[in-house]
Amino acid sequence: MSKKEFKVVILGTDINAYYMARNFHEAYNINAHLIGKSPMNFTRLSDIVDIEYHKDLWETKCFRKVLEDYGKAHQGENIILIGSNDHYVRLIVENKRLLEKYYIFNYPSLKIIDNLLVKDKFYEFVKDYDIDIPKTFIYECKKTKSLKELKDFMYPLILKPGDGVKYHFHEFENQAKVYKLKNKKELESVIKTIEDSGYDDKLIIQEFIPGNDSMLFDSIFYVGKDHKAKLMSFAQIGLQEHTPTGIGNCTVLVNGYNEFNNTDIIKDRLIKFLEDIKYQGFAEFDLKYDVRDGKFKVFEVNPRQARSSYYLTACGYNLAKYLVDDIIYNKKLKFKFIKEEMVLSFVPKNVIYKYVENDKLKKIIKELIKAHKFVRPLHYKKDKNLKRKLWLKARDINYTKKYKNNQW
Repeated sequence: MSKKEFKVVILGTDINAYYMARNFHEAYNINAHLIGKSPMNFTRLSDIVDIEYHKDLWETKCFRKVLEDYGKAHQGENIILIGSNDHYVRLIVENKRLLEKYYIFNYPSLKIIDNLLVKDKFYEFVKDYDIDIPKTFIYECKKTKSLKELKDFMYPLILKPGDGVKYHFHEFENQAKVYKLKNKKELESVIKTIEDSGYDDKLIIQEFIPGNDSMLFDSIFYVGKDHKAKLMSFAQIGLQEHTPTGIGNCTVLVNGYNEFNNTDIIKDRLIKFLEDIKYQGFAEFDLKYDVRDGKFKVFEVNPRQARSSYYLTACGYNLAKYLVDDIIYNKKLKFKFIKEEMVLSFVPKNVIYKYVENDKLKKIIKELIKAHKFVRPLHYKKDKNLKRKLWLKARDINYTKKYKNNQW
């Protein structure tokens, strides 16, 4: 088979965009072309990407023009298109008819995207499948008049927006991705603040599943254009971000390890769910293990690769290569469940040793670090920009301060 040449366009300039660009650079020695709204140090200081900025890129009119202009300028070439966040993924899918004239990509239908990204739709959607979710109440901004239905819920409670994309268009002071609320007064105060910001959609109120960060799990999939799962990981998380805007983002995880030794049940359920709904492309499941009933509860499914997904590449399974083999070379890919053990970390080792609370997991992490099964996605030897290296050192110092000052 002759090898087709191709270009890569990644929408976004964040940490997710960097790690995907690194995947392509490692596998094919090519620089990805990034198109984003604004400079971010993750990519701005990198030598493995080319970048252009358009401040209104999230607006449909600008998005269509920028992508069409680039496509026309490279007419006839194979251009892979990847979104680095939920909004870019939605824009790609919404504008599929225009974009498929110039680009090659692998995403599910808009209906599936909405059923996953809009949380109240998601929790209704999974009822027909063998997927467990936390106890949940849907609050409709400006419409729900009473919180009486929460009388059977125990505090603390978790609150998050039903539509994360729409929520981020209504910025306000101390805005967080997820709120952990200790009592009714805090709950009512946060709801009022969100409503006053202009956000008029639904809010998700859930029971807090007990346990520290190490009860969280991450599962990444690549599902082929034939709607069959090709690649899957399952990792136990050691730490997540502890700042208001970062909660929900993992900073330390271990692939191939599950201290509860019951991976097969949830593995088979997640595969069946994706294949039954005719999914395609990258997907990430956020889960938490509930010791009260021994079940994994799914919080959400993101229709894209995650910011932490580089651990699959470190295990020997490059997501970029799976995508290229599927949509460029049309290879028949067999399913692979990645069992290799690997620690991924965005934080320095001193933060791991001090703030991972699960002693059993911490022991495993130390053993894997000693065995050189340890990777930091932003630290790439072939990305030699000196300013970037200095920034990464400063970032590590800042992480030490962040964990000291912010406890979830």
